[in-house]
Amino acid sequence: MTSSAIRDEAIALSKALLAFGSAVVFDAQNRTGALAASIKPIDPNSTIAGPAFTCVCEPGDNLTLHAALKMAKPGDVLVCNAMGATEQGMFGDVMASCGKGRGLAGLVTDGGVRDRLTIIAVGFPVFAANVCMKGTVKEVLGPLNQPVVLGGVLVRPGDLIIGDADGVVVVPIETAATVLEACHRRAAIEDRIIAAIGTGQMPWDFNNLGGFLKAKGVAVNF
Repeated sequence: MTSSAIRDEAIALSKALLAFGSAVVFDAQNRTGALAASIKPIDPNSTIAGPAFTCVCEPGDNLTLHAALKMAKPGDVLVCNAMGATEQGMFGDVMASCGKGRGLAGLVTDGGVRDRLTIIAVGFPVFAANVCMKGTVKEVLGPLNQPVVLGGVLVRPGDLIIGDADGVVVVPIETAATVLEACHRRAAIEDRIIAAIGTGQMPWDFNNLGGFLKAKGVAVNF
């Protein structure tokens, strides 16, 4: 398989996973891979999916993010470790317009961004830990397309990034197909549960939560 075909498959896998939602993907891979809850979409209606192109920026400096914006390929998600510096606007509407024009899938960062409303108008998905008007300098070039830790999770170049209103989850590329199969199985189970709820059954009963508590020595009288 050519590198182009491998890349196309990764993008297709990311979109298939996104269809299930980040929470289902998280559960399907044994509740691993969720970034810190502070990293959320600046537009609650936006979603993000694609292979990671990683970078590391010094606090208050977005030079490396500009380099990543130039180097990443269509379909990539920019994943920027900003060292948790949220009192900065390291990415704005001009960069978002550039990212959209280049066909990138979006940005995920533990730092701050600015120009929230105009980024939303541009339509470029941005997931960040904060929105802050303060600008940055361009002085230090940091690591590009190397493994990084973001929001408490290891992200390697090419790992799949799945994000929606619930947050962002990282799926290692080598397990993505297996996780997708698990998502299908979990969705089928949830469909059956929802159908049961529609008939008047309660999660308390079909999950036998009363029996669970009884086994722990807790008496329940309902």
